[in-house]
Amino acid sequence: MNFDIKKIIKERWGQNYDLHDQFVNPQFVKVLRTIGFDKVYKRAEGQYLYDADGQRYLDFLSGYGVFAVGRNNPQIKQVLHDLLDLDLSSMVQMDCSLLSGLVAEKITSLTPKHLDTVFFTNSGTEAVEGALKMARGATGRSRILYLDHAFHGLTLGSLSANGNEEFRGGFGELLEGTKIPMNDLAALEYELKKNDVAAFIFEPIQGKGVHIPEDHFLPEAQKLCQKYGALFISDEVQVGLGRTGKWFGFQHWNLEPDIICLAKALSGGLVPVGTIVMRRDIYKKVFSKMDRCVVHSNTYGKNTLAMGAALASLEILEKENLVQKAETLGNALRQAIHEKCSEFEMFKEVRGKGLIIGIEFKEPKSFSLKAAWKMIHAANKGLFGQMIVVPLMSKHRVLTQVAGHNIDLVKLLPPLVITQEDVDYFANALRDVVSECHKFPGGAWEVGMMLAKNALKS
Repeated sequence: MNFDIKKIIKERWGQNYDLHDQFVNPQFVKVLRTIGFDKVYKRAEGQYLYDADGQRYLDFLSGYGVFAVGRNNPQIKQVLHDLLDLDLSSMVQMDCSLLSGLVAEKITSLTPKHLDTVFFTNSGTEAVEGALKMARGATGRSRILYLDHAFHGLTLGSLSANGNEEFRGGFGELLEGTKIPMNDLAALEYELKKNDVAAFIFEPIQGKGVHIPEDHFLPEAQKLCQKYGALFISDEVQVGLGRTGKWFGFQHWNLEPDIICLAKALSGGLVPVGTIVMRRDIYKKVFSKMDRCVVHSNTYGKNTLAMGAALASLEILEKENLVQKAETLGNALRQAIHEKCSEFEMFKEVRGKGLIIGIEFKEPKSFSLKAAWKMIHAANKGLFGQMIVVPLMSKHRVLTQVAGHNIDLVKLLPPLVITQEDVDYFANALRDVVSECHKFPGGAWEVGMMLAKNALKS
């Protein structure tokens, strides 16, 4: 065989952004070049990325939470090599594969006992789509309730439960759904009383904005759903499998959801995979007889490599005690951020659970900083977060992100394999950047003005 992928990569190295500009997503390329994120990474290992010059970058984004066990985890790589060497029969379709059964067995050993049936998908948004479909099929109802600021994916069904208008606009009529304000039990019950609600779907901790519900809200919401016959769906795609310091985010409130959705960390970052885990009686109402045994199906959901990656990821999370580590280092990271930054007037708070963390900023009181703050926000309400994110990358080589549109919040989703050294490095880097933002005029505000000019042009 003459096809040599290593040779192709070597010959075309560095053309990444030009190719994407021409063939993939020019607008995204423009954003990355504007904020200085147009790096070409040569390799990755654990919590680090490396460029062609060997410079190391601390990855506090982890592919939106995919790399819980670290990038290019050697154990998962070995499993994938072994599976390829075995030449197994994958995706026969008219069979039941061993590996998918083993993954389902392992997942249901971690979930509450009532969640005992697994359907495999290819991604988080597909898991959400399937969960909504299962809820409608099991209840005979059509409407979905979701929270303000919710993010459950961007395919059409998932988009129908998206609480952010910047994603919904321009795509026409969506599925029947109603947005509920966070913590508003009266609004939730008002909608449930109409007896047409198939399900209420929620993220235990919202990815957009790192919003955490008040402690009473989700337990009471569960009771209301049970009272009015709506299913209670926990979207664990980003927060599940250890990120919050527990296996599942809903465990922080001792909930018993009817369906949960998993993905991201389950993949090990190497082969996409997701799951819907549900009560058996929901399954029976949808797959109600033999001629409906494939009433919901997909082609790639149980493929051999995905199942191997999932099984290995679960083993690593458990054997390396990464769930407990996420809790311990998450607490240490939030404490370090607070200690390093709480003296600054634009620092509002740091919040989160485990290793999903939001750092929020607020309008300052001092005259010069307040004027600069208003000037930046007049150009674009989300620019101040970029004033933190951009120098974290350019000066300290730390990869983070702004946590949503029109908010002053930086989000951290580090791999669960980070160390105390990484925690200390990040906290010191953040202090340096925040300190610079409190000097006006200064370099940080020059970055802000550059970003503002580009925002206005856009």
